[in-house]
This record gives sequence, C-alpha cells and structure tokens, in this order.
Amino acid sequence: MSKTTTILCIDDDKAIRFALSRLFSLQGWQCLEAADSDSGVRLFEQEQPDMVLVDYHMPGENGVETVRRLRRLSQSTPVIVFTIESSQQTADAFLEAGATDFATKPIKAPDIISRIRLHLRMLEQQRELQREEPSAFRPEKGMSEATMTLVMEYMRTAGNARTVEEIAEGTGLANPTTYRYLQHLVREKRLIQQVDYGKVGRPKQRYRIP
Repeated sequence: MSKTTTILCIDDDKAIRFALSRLFSLQGWQCLEAADSDSGVRLFEQEQPDMVLVDYHMPGENGVETVRRLRRLSQSTPVIVFTIESSQQTADAFLEAGATDFATKPIKAPDIISRIRLHLRMLEQQRELQREEPSAFRPEKGMSEATMTLVMEYMRTAGNARTVEEIAEGTGLANPTTYRYLQHLVREKRLIQQVDYGKVGRPKQRYRIP
C-alpha cells in the first residue's frame, strides 16, 4: 500500500488553511496545519511531511526565517512560498533562505495543484536517483537534482536560446526558481548565457546548451 502524500501548510489565515485542506483531500493528500512558524517547525520535525507550503506574511517570525529553519532540518523537502509580493528583492530573499518555488496569492486551485504535482514528481525522481547511484550533484541550498534535470531536459528539446520566462513556462516552475537554476547551470558551464539586444527596449538574457 502506497504512503499517503502529506503536505504541511503554515499560514496564519485559518480560512486559507481550511480551503487548502479541502482541496488536498480531493486529491487524496493529507494536510497538516500550523498557524505560525514555531508550531509549523515542530510539526515538520514530528511528521516529516513530503512538502511544505509557507506564507510570507505571518505575525511574529515571517516566512523567510521559517524557510531557513526548515532547511536546517531538511535540504531536500520541497518548500513552496505563498506571497502577494512579486518584487525581485522578495524572491531573492526566499531563494537565499532555501525556498524551492513560489505561488502568488490569491491562491488559484489549478495553479497550486499543478505546482505541487510537479514538485512531488521531481522529489520522487530525486529519491530514485539517490537509490540507484551516489550522486555527483552538489546542490546549493534548496536546490534538487530532479529540478536540475527537468530544466536541462527542457533545454535539450528547446532548440534555440530561450528566455527565463519561456523556460519557466515550459517547465512549470516559477520565474525566480527558473532563474536560480539557470544561473547555477551557467556557473557549472552546462549552459551558456547570451544577451539579445533586439531592436527596441531592454536587452534580453537568453540561455542555450553549449
């Protein structure tokens, strides 16, 4: 009998936790609920869920520090952040803390379900890779080999150089998450970053396989 997928939701809004719990039950997933960072981290230690959803704006300790605390306990568990903000500064703060991906509020059921399914598939792929052979991949905080493979597989089929937005749409990842993995792949010399100045407006950064 397969293990039921367990998702921990850390959000001070009771209505959102209730809505997510109902939504997840329809998918056959178990929802664990926490209203603040401390209780969320305790639940994480006790239950070891498959995935965590964290709200950015919470009373007391905010989502960034919550992500940091979760990453001290696990480097591989996917952590998706809920936020109403779309600034690059906010995205950078969460990526530095170790967030895996982002979902914007108000939450849309099809978006969050597809995003969760994507990361659950990648988590299972990562576990299979680790069972089959020791990995040479040395991830940065919050990064996974399965996500790296997803990006590289898309790039192999993409043909021409692609922008961050195009790659994000093709893989199903959020733009900040995609950008972080692309920068890592460029540093590893597995991708090349080029600048397309075009005819009008700001130049675009594009990425391609060497």
